[in-house]
Amino acid sequence: MVEDLKEKVLVEMPRTEVVAKAKRRQYTAEYKLRILREVDACQGYGEIGALLRREGVYSSSLTNWRRQRERGELDGLSPQKRGPKPDPQAVELARLKREVEHLRERLRKAEMIIDVQKKVAQMLGEAPEETDRDGPS
Repeated sequence: MVEDLKEKVLVEMPRTEVVAKAKRRQYTAEYKLRILREVDACQGYGEIGALLRREGVYSSSLTNWRRQRERGELDGLSPQKRGPKPDPQAVELARLKREVEHLRERLRKAEMIIDVQKKVAQMLGEAPEETDRDGPS
């Protein structure tokens, strides 16, 4: 009988929706600026509180957004990449390595063209001028 009562209670009680892990809300710069404009337009007593309740925003968020606006962080705000920032020396090193590889490939192609020109000159019976590839002596 107790078990039947437990099953009946479990069946009749609605299941509550509880999120396993709360998700942090993120607001766009446009949204923040719109809310700040609306807050600036509020003149009557309690209008700001009503606005915050309507939008579901905390007053601390409003304070942070005002500071961001004063510092100019909301102007042209774009999403920031998360995670550690790349080391400038590592970025420069990678760029230089790509440049060296590109130049080596150009050198390889140039040497191949020179060799072909020598072979064509030999086939035509002309003696090519010998040059030192390592540089001037």
